[in-house]
Amino acid sequence: MTTDNTQATPTVRLRSDGVVDEETLAYARTKIDAIVDRPGLPAITGEVRIVRAPAPHSENPWSATADLHVGGRQVVAVAEEATGTEVVDRLQDRLRRQTEKAAQTWNNDQRTAAPPWRGGSGRSHSAAGPGSVAENSRTA
Repeated sequence: MTTDNTQATPTVRLRSDGVVDEETLAYARTKIDAIVDRPGLPAITGEVRIVRAPAPHSENPWSATADLHVGGRQVVAVAEEATGTEVVDRLQDRLRRQTEKAAQTWNNDQRTAAPPWRGGSGRSHSAAGPGSVAENSRTA
């Protein structure tokens, strides 16, 4: 059975395969929202899928996969555990770490250029023509 649970955060879909109870889905939604709704993060879109294996003899019947886009960077996290809450907690830890790294990279890419007096892109000394202030200061 496949369900599509899109509630509070429309940019990150929560899907489930197998027999996944509503309590686990609500817990997962709370944990995912705690990651994506933090201040300072770029736009986050994607999907989280929680699967419970139908075979009862499986050692870790619960698995979760997240495929998110954080400010243009792809973040993928996978977790396998024995219970639904454990797999959600493990996935949350991995997603938090990876979204922080992606957001830090995004923030570094979004920084404004340094001002010219700090070595930023301003008029360079080599671009100054003859008779300019830079040319006169070198000859003086």
